[in-house]
Amino acid sequence: MASLKLAHASTIVDTALAEAQNRKLQPISVAVLDAGGNVMAFKRGDGSGIVRFEIAYGKAWGSLGMGFGSRELAERVTKAPAFFAALATTSQGRMLPSPGGVLILDSNKEVIGAVGVTGDTGDNDEICAIKGIEAAGFTAAPGMPGR
Repeated sequence: MASLKLAHASTIVDTALAEAQNRKLQPISVAVLDAGGNVMAFKRGDGSGIVRFEIAYGKAWGSLGMGFGSRELAERVTKAPAFFAALATTSQGRMLPSPGGVLILDSNKEVIGAVGVTGDTGDNDEICAIKGIEAAGFTAAPGMPGR
């Protein structure tokens, strides 16, 4: 199993921010967590709001906690709102079911971390996360791994 290094996390963040600029998106913020949920890197783009760290972290942390990307979380929350309300309480508000939280998989398809991006639409946030993960040489899993 490959491990996520600081150099990888930096590449992910910088590539995601560059992708947002290239696409002329709203200012984004990007958080990269290791498999244990520890923050490895975070940058807030110029003009990105002050609550963006918590949102980016929540997207990435929720993906790690549930074992699938936050796109899947967003789809499931409509089917089981009571469960997700309880999950929000259980996780002390750290879980955010909105696209932009993407698992990082190594070459063996093992989860080695997650990225959370926020600032534009969930779809655009997710695109930036995927670009960053791929630039670091890993596979992105925005939904269920393997789907």
